[in-house]
Amino acid sequence: MFPRMTIAAAFLAVMTSTVFGQSATPDEARELAKEAYIYAYAPIASYGTWSKQATQPGAPEYVGGFNVFRHYSQAFTPDNKDIVTPNNDTPYSWAWLDLRSEPMVLSVPAVPQDRYYVMQLIDLFTYNFGYVGVRSTGFGAGDYLIAGPGWKGDKPEGIEQVIQAETEIVGILGRTSLDGPDDVKNVAAIQSQYRLEPLSTFLKTEAPPPTPAISFPAYDPAKATSHDFIGYINFLLQFAQPTIPEETELMARFARIGIAPGKEWDAAKTEPVLLSAIDMGVADAQAEMAEVAKTTLSSNGLFGSRTFLKDDYMTRAMGAEKGLFGNSIDEAWYGGFVGDGSQQTMLRFPAGQLPPAKFFWSLTLYTLPDRLLYANPLDRYSIGDRTKRLIYGEDKSLTIYLGHKSPGEARESNWLPTPEGKYSLVARVYGPEKAAINGTWKLPTPEPMQ
Repeated sequence: MFPRMTIAAAFLAVMTSTVFGQSATPDEARELAKEAYIYAYAPIASYGTWSKQATQPGAPEYVGGFNVFRHYSQAFTPDNKDIVTPNNDTPYSWAWLDLRSEPMVLSVPAVPQDRYYVMQLIDLFTYNFGYVGVRSTGFGAGDYLIAGPGWKGDKPEGIEQVIQAETEIVGILGRTSLDGPDDVKNVAAIQSQYRLEPLSTFLKTEAPPPTPAISFPAYDPAKATSHDFIGYINFLLQFAQPTIPEETELMARFARIGIAPGKEWDAAKTEPVLLSAIDMGVADAQAEMAEVAKTTLSSNGLFGSRTFLKDDYMTRAMGAEKGLFGNSIDEAWYGGFVGDGSQQTMLRFPAGQLPPAKFFWSLTLYTLPDRLLYANPLDRYSIGDRTKRLIYGEDKSLTIYLGHKSPGEARESNWLPTPEGKYSLVARVYGPEKAAINGTWKLPTPEPMQ
């Protein structure tokens, strides 16, 4: 009779005999699971959004499948309740691209010098891997090649720039500036000129053979935040091949708990001791993320390219938790605070201290906890440098009044009405100048109304 094995010894025996390659103690497996969960958090959270947009025709978020745009041209009001923190500054144009077969060409029109737009390119890891728009590529028309990691070739004739991603599925989040409800028709006219087509169509050459159909797993938030996160990240990693050199060693370590591109994951077939260790690692990761979230009070610096974020997967996870698909800070600066509408307050921008924007800035008011626009007698949901009839001081300073009650008829042109209770104010600066990027300029602290 063989001697009874301890739990740890049994676990070691299982691990040694599996495909993980090396033995791993329960403590090592727990630590690996913690690290892997933080790594996987952002791409899985992103999948929760794009799987509905690109793969579920019955979902209200569905954009039409892959390689097509869906444009949103309307000006939001409090009656729009399907999108939280709606943005009336820059209506969205959404697309998700499948680059497995061949690259796609993004074509954009020329726009007037007073019209801001941006096409933010996002990979499956949530990195902003490229930009097309007035800040990055100018106001002129152009055709831009978006390629996956396996594409090789010279820049084709007629293409302004090749922008290559490290994943085969990528997203485009377009934003086009809207100057009030009367401008909706102009925004729609510009959006209609954003175009996507396969490279073979652009070049008028023969299309490559189609790639195999993909079976997309249903996104389940409960599974995504359990040991079953491994199944989701394994599914996503198959679209990020080859592994970039900076993550080769990381992926080799993750393989010891069953993480590998396209690898099947079945918790029911996983050794109980291994599964328990993974569960403890997930709990550890969630606890650490909760602590980091308490001190992450600004979204600036949470979004950017892989070069910008490097291997800081916790910051990447915080970006996904605070708000997916935020712009890199070179493109937009975000700030704000939570206020109480029962207290009449004001924001004072001293002379020379207005939000430093190359393009424009705004302050938008949202109700809490639902984060929708607030219905008010002025039908005013945001205020900014494009707001008509703002009154500036003789020294070019600006004071914005916040509160549930009118600050008085003489001040109403600068009043942003609030609910009587808690509210959220979000500041957006498009094309932030250096002072906003490096933090030497800050949003003023609200103070009691005088």
